[in-house]
Amino acid sequence: MSLVTEEIRSKAEIYNGDALCKEKSQFLLKEIGLPNGLLPLQDILECGYVKETGFVWLRQKKSTTHKFEKIGKPVSYATEVTAIAEQNRIKKLTGVKTKELLVWISLSDIYVDDPPTGKITFKTPAGLSRSFPVSAFEVEEPVKENKDASASKEVAGAALQVKEV
Repeated sequence: MSLVTEEIRSKAEIYNGDALCKEKSQFLLKEIGLPNGLLPLQDILECGYVKETGFVWLRQKKSTTHKFEKIGKPVSYATEVTAIAEQNRIKKLTGVKTKELLVWISLSDIYVDDPPTGKITFKTPAGLSRSFPVSAFEVEEPVKENKDASASKEVAGAALQVKEV
C-alpha cells in the first residue's frame, strides 16, 4: 500500500522520468544539507515533493540494492521510498534498509550535525544509530559545459591545427 495519497499528490510538485527525478532528488539533498549520493536509485518512475510539509517520495520500477564502497555497507531501496525532508535531516524514512551482520534493518532517520562535524548519522526505529563520514555518500556531479566554452575550445583546436600545417 502506498503512503502517497491523492490528497498528498494534489499538493505536490510531481516529476516523471529517471533523469529528471535523479536531478531533482540530488538537488533536494543538497538544498537540505545532505550528501547528494544518499539515494542512488535506478529507473525512477516518479518523484514528488510537498514543500509545506517536506514530504518527499520516489518510485522506481523495482527495488534495488546499492553497496556504498567507502563504508562497505549494502543498502536496499524498495520500489517506493518516502520521507520528511528538513534542514540537515530526513525523518520518518520508509523503504530503506541496511544490512548489519546477517540482518536487514530499516532506517528511519538520517541527519548531519549542525555545526558540521563531517559525520552523517543513520538511525533505526528502535533508536540504534551509526555514524559514517559524509564523504562516503557524496557523488561527483558531471561538469556541464556551456556552448560558448565548447565553441571556443573547437576554435582553439582549429587554430592549433593551422599552426602545425
